[in-house]
Amino acid sequence: MSSEIPTTDPEGLDGVRMTWNLWPRSKLESSKCVIPLAATISLIKPHPDIPRLPYAPLRCKTCSSILNPFSRVDFTANIWICPFCYQRNHFPPHYNAISETNLPGELYPHYTTVEYVNPIPHSNSNSFHQLTSNFTSPVFLFLLDTCIIQEEMEFVKSALRRAIGLLPDNALVGFVSFGTQVQVHELGFSDMSKVYVFRGSKEIPKEQVSEQLGLASGYQKGRVQGAAAAAFPGTAITRFLLPASDCEYTLNALLDELQSDQWPVLPGSRPARCTGVALSVAMGLLGACNPGTGARIIALIVSKDLSDPVRSHKDLDKDAAPYFKKAVKLYESLAKQLVNQGHVLDLFASALDQVGVAEMKVAVERTGGLVVLAESFGHSVFKDSFKRIFEDGEQSLGLCFNGTLEINCSKEIKIQGIIGPCTSLEKKGPSVADTVIGEGNTTTWKMCGLDKSTCLTVMFDLSSNDRSNTPGAVNPQLYLQFLTSYQGSDGQSVLRVTTVTRRWVDSSVSSEPSLTSILELVQGFDQETAAVVMARYASLKMETEETFDATRWLDRLLIRLCSKFGDYRKDDPSSFTLNPSFSLFPQFMFNLRRSQFLQVFNNSPDETAYFRMMLNRENISNAAVMIQPSLISYSFNSLPAPALLDVASIAADRILLLDSYFSVVIFHGMTIAQWRNLGYQNQPEHQAFAQVLEAPHDDAEMIVRERFPVPRLVVCDQHGSQGRFLLAKLNPSATYNNAHEMTTGSDVIFTDDVSLQVFFEHLQRLAVQS
Repeated sequence: MSSEIPTTDPEGLDGVRMTWNLWPRSKLESSKCVIPLAATISLIKPHPDIPRLPYAPLRCKTCSSILNPFSRVDFTANIWICPFCYQRNHFPPHYNAISETNLPGELYPHYTTVEYVNPIPHSNSNSFHQLTSNFTSPVFLFLLDTCIIQEEMEFVKSALRRAIGLLPDNALVGFVSFGTQVQVHELGFSDMSKVYVFRGSKEIPKEQVSEQLGLASGYQKGRVQGAAAAAFPGTAITRFLLPASDCEYTLNALLDELQSDQWPVLPGSRPARCTGVALSVAMGLLGACNPGTGARIIALIVSKDLSDPVRSHKDLDKDAAPYFKKAVKLYESLAKQLVNQGHVLDLFASALDQVGVAEMKVAVERTGGLVVLAESFGHSVFKDSFKRIFEDGEQSLGLCFNGTLEINCSKEIKIQGIIGPCTSLEKKGPSVADTVIGEGNTTTWKMCGLDKSTCLTVMFDLSSNDRSNTPGAVNPQLYLQFLTSYQGSDGQSVLRVTTVTRRWVDSSVSSEPSLTSILELVQGFDQETAAVVMARYASLKMETEETFDATRWLDRLLIRLCSKFGDYRKDDPSSFTLNPSFSLFPQFMFNLRRSQFLQVFNNSPDETAYFRMMLNRENISNAAVMIQPSLISYSFNSLPAPALLDVASIAADRILLLDSYFSVVIFHGMTIAQWRNLGYQNQPEHQAFAQVLEAPHDDAEMIVRERFPVPRLVVCDQHGSQGRFLLAKLNPSATYNNAHEMTTGSDVIFTDDVSLQVFFEHLQRLAVQS
């Protein structure tokens, strides 16, 4: 009795979705559209219909864009015309045989996304790692915080043992632990444990790390000796980074011996842990061993169980957290170094309290790392998510390394920047906009790590000059091309080329835009994408602008949007209607205003940073569920069906399944819970009841199995304490103020928040004001 979920994929083959699928012609017209022009792209999302071409791509000699189905081809002259800059390019001799009936793969009309595979991985030519036989192997350097109680230590050891068992044999593994000091474990010396200790109280430059580990000379020797480097036991690879198959025994023995940090701590104080120094030591080790090749630092970091509060959002606002800004600066410089080396920082933070995710956010996000926040190393959120990183087959995350993204666009389009896990490479070009949003000032970005769910938001602008006299202005189409190059988990270098087109809408023919052009724009609005883009943009502004009031900003934006695209008589709220293309958008905004992305009360800075990092990197469907959870209802007399995200959906004889992305809640109505407690489901005559109880668990299981990070599963009953996980996400249409109007069996939410209905009434009144 599983619920039917539609399988249509709105991202399609290209993985691209846009706020507007028809674009206004001018900067002025686009500003009147209220919602910015933006595209989201799932960079390496697998799709069975994407062809892999075993040869090099053809680039335009003027703008460097790649030959694609929108290029005009003159078969007699053997020339192709670039749709971006109108440059005429000659085909090279090996394309001589092409004709209208004999096209190369990249010119097929439906192959708007193709992949070019280069069997030789590109990496820094000076990389010692490239000279060894393992040079395509992924590197996993585990970085473990040992300031933990024994119980947590046992949980984390068992997770690490399981991970090491799942790693491919050729993957290189290293291990660094830290507490008050940093310990780098030499795995190549299996006779006894050999550890290099660094002081945790002062910053250590990269050069000093490689010198103290004896890597400076080993690295040089490795470069000189070429592929024979592996024969030298003194080289870094064989001392600190070993293939998983060679060091599994040593690592397991090391884990058996590993103790919690023994450094004495004053009563009532926290252990002094040197997270920043540990990270810079780990980076120094990787920088000396294998710069420019795929490597991940997997940091497992914990909090202490002391009652002393660390810092709140209020402390950050009032500058009352003395180390916060200094720590962010440190992690910014570490992020820079990681990006230069091409390495990723993944963060597994396990704490009821705080560990500094807010400070480390910059290093994780700029390197494209993964982040998981759990309550304990024994919690399924941590254990199952950690296992997923190393799994193969369908469960695999598709981790890839060393990615870059390059964007080409039609002449009239400018790029303001990207919101999401990447770093600007500061490569200027004619399509760089003056205003910067997120990672901007460039047409090329670096992603040290990316996986099959990585999705970036690109913010666009239009050039302010009048377009009517530019060559090609008559072209009714605009073009965008996304070039993503990366090193796959199998070591192959891949270049994925996605070229998309959209139509311009001429709304500036007269001073008043014509009704037809507005109708056209309306049809091309993607409200789900727009909601996610606005959530990402608002979160970014909250982090970068000191006095920014996100709720007021979104409210004004929504009023302007409804005023521009709504259908109404002036000053008559009852006449207001919205086109179906816009009708869900106000509801998304209502839920966004109440979400953990904007409401920081009750969340620590770490939790807020975690939620925003996830919002910025997931695809639109997942991000939309974070903003506006989905609710499914199960009962005797009907099939599972979507229910309104409203307190009125609660009924005594119904089970609700809430998916809010970070948690999945199975909520039993009062009567259902009583029957279950009496054991009716175990009696043969009540098989139907057993099925109703089972169905939401099956569906929840499916959600949990396919998602990363693994969501928290909450099973609760009406009026039970855990019911708050559901109630907090529902529209409070019934509060203690109007409880007498409600039907029996439903619930009441004790809140002063306005309901969706009241919110919508206010919106109508303000939108129709003359």
